[in-house]
Amino acid sequence: MKFIDEYRDGRAAARFAQALKKITTKPWTIMEVCGGQTHAIVKFGVDELLPSQVTLVHGPGCPVCVTPLELIEKAIEIASTPGVIFCSFGDMLRVPGNTKDLLAVKAAGGDVRIVYSPLDALKIARENPDRQVVFFAVGFETTAPANAMAVFQASRQGIHNFSLLVSHVLVPPAMEAILSSSTNRVQGFLAAGHVCTVMGYTEYEPIAAKYRVPIVVTGFEPLDILQGVYMCVRQLEEGRAEIENQYTRAVRREGNSPAQGLIRDVFRIVPRKWRGIGEIPQSGLGLQPKYAEYDAETRFGLAATSFEEPRECISGLILQGVKKPHDCPAFGTVCTPEHPLGATMVSSEGACAAYYRYRRRDSRQQAAGGMQ
Repeated sequence: MKFIDEYRDGRAAARFAQALKKITTKPWTIMEVCGGQTHAIVKFGVDELLPSQVTLVHGPGCPVCVTPLELIEKAIEIASTPGVIFCSFGDMLRVPGNTKDLLAVKAAGGDVRIVYSPLDALKIARENPDRQVVFFAVGFETTAPANAMAVFQASRQGIHNFSLLVSHVLVPPAMEAILSSSTNRVQGFLAAGHVCTVMGYTEYEPIAAKYRVPIVVTGFEPLDILQGVYMCVRQLEEGRAEIENQYTRAVRREGNSPAQGLIRDVFRIVPRKWRGIGEIPQSGLGLQPKYAEYDAETRFGLAATSFEEPRECISGLILQGVKKPHDCPAFGTVCTPEHPLGATMVSSEGACAAYYRYRRRDSRQQAAGGMQ
């Protein structure tokens, strides 16, 4: 289809690869933050087209993957409560908790429903005034406006049997956590285009200046990613550390101001624990005090809980870009999409799921067959 195929043109990809080879003189490590970009890279073999000196590592850009185990357990507890209708996007249902997942709750008779929008959950609440309806609000800044709108509309319409279990996380603090880590090897970033469509990219400018790393706002198609890598490598080779926007067809520097205003009205910035990484200060969103009645954790009186990650799962190291899925002894054996140890094997944006789907065959065959 036009507007998709033009960003998957194999001849154009070959030209980008050749241009990259001409400008690359040193080894560079670049992280793509977004899980959607990770899947495109692995599916189309984008990394196989790069010069050998350029290494792509996968970051914590999958919101399902970084949702902490404790919050999954809270979701399971709420969904198991009689009289509750628990609504979620489909990819959260198979994320493993301590002993089971939301799909198991549904199989046992819990009223767990897959919805495509938080406004669908709000409609269910309106139609079932005698039931408590909870929406699992997971995501980066991209999904925050829709979740904020659901709360705003619930308050405006006087719907009191609706609440959110909030697990929103923010990209810039995660990038800073990676850059300040003693194990960091990232020298440049491909920033997630859809996040920047909402938030713009002014928040990234201090990070680039402080850590002297180039950050390129990048789209999700193979040619987007190749161009983003080219722009990032060019900065590294020239000794620059700036913000550049590859995704100009969708992203403006200031972002979407009305969406940002709605987010600020409904949410406030809070510390947030990331699965496999730990707590990152000021890296999440929680409901503002004026919307506290829509906080499911408060409504259901859920106390703080803590669980250890499975010892054999290295998803935390994968999310930090320290290791790749093939480095995990459990990958494809003990850990599969049917029996996952961690969320990175479950999510449609998880790095382990991408490698399991596309990298069990020869990767160079994938690269040759992915773009026509």
